[in-house]
Amino acid sequence: MTRVTLRDRGQVTLPREVREALHVDAGDELIFEMTDQGVLVRGMKMIPAEQAWFWSDEWQRGEREASQDVAKGRTTQHTDVEDMFNTLRG
Repeated sequence: MTRVTLRDRGQVTLPREVREALHVDAGDELIFEMTDQGVLVRGMKMIPAEQAWFWSDEWQRGEREASQDVAKGRTTQHTDVEDMFNTLRG
């Protein structure tokens, strides 16, 4: 359980562990839903639907791996597209 204090203008500071549980960062939105049990809070990230694939955990993991490869010089250069496909085919 986490306790916070409501300030004059209805503001609260969300503790780090709450932000992490909601998967939110500065600038993200929160949705409050009134239920019979109380208030349900959900974090929202505004991502255009056609770009949602890019933000999947799997895709972001691949992006990090690719960035590490580039940073460590693990890249190849090709003279043309056919050369690239030949390399990929092994």
